[in-house]
Amino acid sequence: MNPSRLKNEGWLYGLTFLIALGFRLLQLGATPLTDSEAILALQALDIARGGSPLLGTQPAYVLFTSIFFAIIESTNLMARLAPALMGSALVFAPYFFRDQLRARPALILAFLVAIDPGLVALSRQANGTILAVTFALFAWAMWTHRRLIPAGIFAGLALLSGTSLWAGLLTIGLASLFIRGLESKTSTSESPVSSIESPSTHYELRPFLLAVILTLVLGGTLFFMAPNGLSAWVSSLPAYLKGWVAPSQMTPGRILFTLLVYEPLGIFLAVLSLIRGYRTGSRRIIGLSLWLAVALVIAIFYRQPGELVWAILPLLALAALELSRGLNIFPSEQLEVGVVTTALLILLAYIWFDIAAIGLDPFNQFVTDIPIIGSIQNPRYAILYGALAILIACIAFVAFGWSGRTAWLGSTWAFVIFLTAYSLGAAWSGSGMRNPNGVELWIPEQKPAQADLLLASVKDISGFSLGHDRSQTVTVIGIDSPALEWLLRDHSVEVVSTLDPQVAPPIVITPPMDDLSLPSAYRGQDFNWRQRVQWDTMPAPEWWRWLVNRQLPRENETIILWARDDLFPDARETTQQP
Repeated sequence: MNPSRLKNEGWLYGLTFLIALGFRLLQLGATPLTDSEAILALQALDIARGGSPLLGTQPAYVLFTSIFFAIIESTNLMARLAPALMGSALVFAPYFFRDQLRARPALILAFLVAIDPGLVALSRQANGTILAVTFALFAWAMWTHRRLIPAGIFAGLALLSGTSLWAGLLTIGLASLFIRGLESKTSTSESPVSSIESPSTHYELRPFLLAVILTLVLGGTLFFMAPNGLSAWVSSLPAYLKGWVAPSQMTPGRILFTLLVYEPLGIFLAVLSLIRGYRTGSRRIIGLSLWLAVALVIAIFYRQPGELVWAILPLLALAALELSRGLNIFPSEQLEVGVVTTALLILLAYIWFDIAAIGLDPFNQFVTDIPIIGSIQNPRYAILYGALAILIACIAFVAFGWSGRTAWLGSTWAFVIFLTAYSLGAAWSGSGMRNPNGVELWIPEQKPAQADLLLASVKDISGFSLGHDRSQTVTVIGIDSPALEWLLRDHSVEVVSTLDPQVAPPIVITPPMDDLSLPSAYRGQDFNWRQRVQWDTMPAPEWWRWLVNRQLPRENETIILWARDDLFPDARETTQQP
C-alpha cells in the first residue's frame, strides 16, 4: 500500500471538515460584535449599501463580507461567516502536505486543526486573521505541487487579508534562514521541511505572477466596485509595523499564558516529539521546532494573541507526528497499556475535580494544621500536590517494574484522552457557546454586555411611537463605540459631540448623566455596555476561577438610553385627557 495514502482518506477528511464546521458555525451570530469587529463589519455594510468607505487594513474580509450582506442580510452571523468557512477549510491544508508528513500524521493534523481551541476562537472572529492563514497555507501547498495559477490566486487573497500575513511571512522567513544555516553546517541531504518550503524555482513563474496581480486588482476592488481595497492592501504592512510599538492590553506573559492554557494537548505531544526528534536527529522535527520557536517569540513580543496562530500550526504538526507514532501498539501489549491508561485517567480526573473545587472557591481561607508540615491555607492545594506526586510515582513504578515502553504508551494515551477532552471544552468555551459573558484571552476586548436588551428597548420605543420597530432616529452623544453603531445599523443613527439645546431628538444614548437639559421631558434607563478586565489589580487566585468558569473581575461601562416622554403610550393618553 502506498504509505502516502490511507483507505477512505477522502471521507475521513470530509468528516473532519464537518467537525470543524460544527465548532465554527454553531451559534455563530449569538454574541454581539466587539468594537474591532464592528469597525470592519460597518465598512462591509457601507459597501453593500452602495457606499465607498475608506477601508481598513483587511480588505479581503471586508469585501467578502459585503457580498454576504448584499445577497443575504447584515447580521452577526453573516459578519462572521467568511472567517468561519475559511477556518473550517483549513483542515484540508494537511492533505496537500501528506507526501512530506505521510498520510496518517497529515490526517491527525487535520483533526487537531478542527478541534483546536485557538483556531476555533480565531475562526469565529469578524476579521481577516484566519483568512490570511488559510490563504497563505493553500498558496504554499499549490506552490509545492507546481500549480502556479491556483498558487497565485491564493497568494493574492492572502495579501489582501491584512496584517496577519506579514507576521506569517516574517515567521516563515526567519525560520527558513535558521534552517538553511543549520543545513550549511551539515553534510546530510535536504531536510523535509526545506523541501516543503523550497520547491524548484527554475520553472516558469509568469502564470504565478499574473495570477497574483489579477487577484489583487479584481479581488482587491471587488471587480472595480470598491477601488479603495487596493489602497487598504498597501497600508497593511505599515499597520503591522506600527503594531510593534502600539499599546496593548496583553503583556508578553499573558500571551504565553494564553498558549499554555489553550494548547496543552499540542504542547504535551510536541514536547515528546521534540525529545524524540532531537535524540534521533530528525530533520523534520528540528525544522518544525525552529518554526515554532521563531513564531512564539514574535507573537509574544508583538503582544497580540491572534499572532499565536503561526505558532499553533507547527505545534500541531509536531503533535500529529508524535500521536501517529503512539498508535503503533502491538497486540501483545494492548492489555497492559489499557490498564495503565485507565489508572492514570482516573488520577487525572481526580486532579481536575480538585482544580475545579479550587476554582469555584479560589479565596478559601480555611487553615488546616498538619503534623510536621504545619499550618497550610486551603487544604485543596495539599490534595492537589499529593495527587500530582502519586501520578508521577505511578508512572515511575510502571516504567521500572513493568517496562519503559508500557509506561510511555500508557501515560501518553492517558494524557492524550484527558487533554483532548480539555481541548474540546476549551474550544467550546473559546467559541462563546459555553458562557457568552465569559472572558476569553483570544479576544482582548470584551463583547458588549447588554446589547440585546438595549436593542430590544430601542425597537419597543420605535414601535410604540411610529408603529414600526426600526423607524425612529437614534442620536448618540459622547460615546465612541463602533459596536453600538453596528447594533443600531437598521436605524437612522446620528453620532454627535454635543446636543442642540433647542432640539429634542426622540431617542438619545449618552454616558451617565442626570439630565439632558433639553426642552422636552425624557425617561432614561441604564445599560451595561463595554466591560474592561481589571488586569493590573487582579489577584492571582482569580486565575483559578477563570480556568474553571472563565470569569474575571471586570469594570462595567454604563450608558443610558433616553426616550422622549411623548413616545410612550401612557404619556400620550395623559396629554389627550381634558
